[in-house]
Amino acid sequence: MKTLKLTLLLSLVSFLAFGQGMKSIRDFGVLPTNTPQENKENLQKAIDWATESGSALFVEPTDEPYQVATGIQLKKNVSLIGVHGPLGRGTKHPTKMQPVGSVFSIVDDKEPFLTVQSGTTIRGIQFWYPNQTWNDPSKIIKYKPTIAMSQVETVQGVTMSCLTFYGEYIAMDFNAKAPHFSELTLFEHCYGYPLSGQFIRIDRSYDVPRILHCHVNPSNMREFGRGFNKAVIDAVMHNPTFAYSIQNTDNAQMMDIFTFATYGGIFLGDQTYGQLTNFNLDCVEIGILKQGAQTKNRNWQIAQGSIIANASRNNNVKDIHPIIIEGQGHTAITNVECFSGGNGALTNLERSWDYMLVRGDKKLTVTNFGSRMRNYESDSPITVENPNAIIQFVGCIDKDENLYNKTIAPEN
Repeated sequence: MKTLKLTLLLSLVSFLAFGQGMKSIRDFGVLPTNTPQENKENLQKAIDWATESGSALFVEPTDEPYQVATGIQLKKNVSLIGVHGPLGRGTKHPTKMQPVGSVFSIVDDKEPFLTVQSGTTIRGIQFWYPNQTWNDPSKIIKYKPTIAMSQVETVQGVTMSCLTFYGEYIAMDFNAKAPHFSELTLFEHCYGYPLSGQFIRIDRSYDVPRILHCHVNPSNMREFGRGFNKAVIDAVMHNPTFAYSIQNTDNAQMMDIFTFATYGGIFLGDQTYGQLTNFNLDCVEIGILKQGAQTKNRNWQIAQGSIIANASRNNNVKDIHPIIIEGQGHTAITNVECFSGGNGALTNLERSWDYMLVRGDKKLTVTNFGSRMRNYESDSPITVENPNAIIQFVGCIDKDENLYNKTIAPEN
């Protein structure tokens, strides 16, 4: 019901904006009947027109997707607006196994599909890769990222909202190259299942990037009959990647984050700090990997989540850890439940080795309050491989449903 209301609201906003000056991409000759190259050239002309005035381009819904070649440059100030809210299972043509609406069909792997500059918005659009396999892992096409930031300038103030990806390899790539960086990027209500295992990756972002209400799931094409099979999902799991990767980033904000059947859930690199709350990381080998390069502000506050770590690339339960902490800094954890079990969608061992692995040789600190821990094989929920770590668990519950209060500190 909430998604339906959001879709209707976005449709109304798009309609009102269209009536107040938004121009349809069809006005520039972007048509479902064109070749991908023709649509690329015409869409680029529309963007070139819109950049001077900061105009929005309406991706008019259609029963046949717009085939567009890769390499589009979304120049400064331009918005691409479609009619959709997030589509967890996709849309469906009345007679064909394909999506309908504001849909771009991507058929080549030469370049990122859209490269964004500052002050841009992409909202309410579906991105479809019709040639991507959904049932044969040997035929996975390693497409370039669907959306990438410019690599020749700093990118600031970009919004990606209500986007759905079907068959992508990497959804959104905001890894900047020095000396450039990004600031104030917003990812919200975005759905997909990247076959590299990488949905959003950020590197060199220096002012509060936000990842909100995002959902990674291999069933996102179920509505039109292309749900990924077990063999493809297992192949995705074998990529040692994380669905969400944050590196060299100041004060990242992550809220309502979901992933299913990727090797890693969330990577928090050694030059990051921020807050993570309200999350579910399901059928992973590593739920959260938190690092830290120093003690001043390489700290994360993590709360209100669940992690189901049950899969191993090497079929070894000792590789499965809901949480890994290493490096330096502090990690504060509150009400993060971990449990395991079987799931027929992928190959798994139905359990984890522990609740948390703490490793390294530098002083780091961890506190954990009110967390429930179960379905781990080790005798202890905490595996400590760092002799200088200071760890305190208070009011937690272990796999035997006993109260778990524990303090671990170096010997004086």
